[in-house]
Amino acid sequence: MIDVTVLFLDGGMLSTAIGPMEVFRCTGVLWNLLTERPVAPRFRVTTASFDGGGAQPDELVTVTPTRSLAEIDHTDLIFIPAAGLTLASMAETGYDVDAAIARNARVIPWLRAQWSRGAQIAAVCSGVALPAAAGLLDGRPATTHWGIADLFRQRFPDVDWQPEYLVTDSAGLYCGGGINAAADLSLYLVEKFCGRELTMQVAKAMLLEMPRTWQVAFAHLPASADHHDPAIQRAQDWIHAHYNQDTRFEALAQHVGMSPRNFLRRFKEATGRAPLAYLQNLRIATAKRHLETGRLTVQQVGSAVGYDDAIFFRSLFKRHTGLTPAEYRQRFGKRPLLAAE
Repeated sequence: MIDVTVLFLDGGMLSTAIGPMEVFRCTGVLWNLLTERPVAPRFRVTTASFDGGGAQPDELVTVTPTRSLAEIDHTDLIFIPAAGLTLASMAETGYDVDAAIARNARVIPWLRAQWSRGAQIAAVCSGVALPAAAGLLDGRPATTHWGIADLFRQRFPDVDWQPEYLVTDSAGLYCGGGINAAADLSLYLVEKFCGRELTMQVAKAMLLEMPRTWQVAFAHLPASADHHDPAIQRAQDWIHAHYNQDTRFEALAQHVGMSPRNFLRRFKEATGRAPLAYLQNLRIATAKRHLETGRLTVQQVGSAVGYDDAIFFRSLFKRHTGLTPAEYRQRFGKRPLLAAE
């Protein structure tokens, strides 16, 4: 039996705690019940908060766990849900990484202690900030929600952030991307601990898809600016206005009054990306919008965003999203809600 501790924390999304808890509890049980076989549970699930009292994921609900952290001497696996800030607080002040960490900072020493004793740790979405703040992710690959990845990259520069992935795995430290990636991470952990057959059984029993790999297909058009460098802001504005044209970054650097080397350095500091990567991201994001809502062919979409070479466009699109343009349109394209009579 595998001991797993699901943390109940303040702020975040309750589904990212309850969903994984149910996946673990159903493994070896629900499928067996549905197929009239003897149950064989594989996980022993405990829920815990710092002091055993109620945690408040958001303003609408308080959840009470079965234990406090001090009562847990041993656990094989710790699952950390999205945590830190509520939707209401983010609507008022935006997402503040340090404020989110501070709200649950009391669990960080416990995470370090459990890791030193051999526990494996999984975290999803904004909850990834806690093992990062504990220093456990330094030098390791990690993912988080694509919408806060740049903030995490700035706050934790020693972590190898890979937000294009829904799940990362590094020697017993697991991270999941956005909110619904909690299901992908949970099933990944079931497969890691129990094998693929049991994972397929629990996925079928709970009507879940098998773990996906990429989350960049869901990312939005990059914002023009979220910094205080007016010269780079002008460069971004130019790129957004001329994204489908041939771009010479040396000329753009001269346009904003910088040397090419200084432009490259400041652009990356301000946006988190090199200019070419930023342009490609913008073009792919715009292509996704065309595929979601328009009727252009894939080749026409490529040309519309600056790629006349259809083969190169397909290859680049798949590298960024994990899907071909045709696959992306099939999954996210506009469809009628009702069949026509």
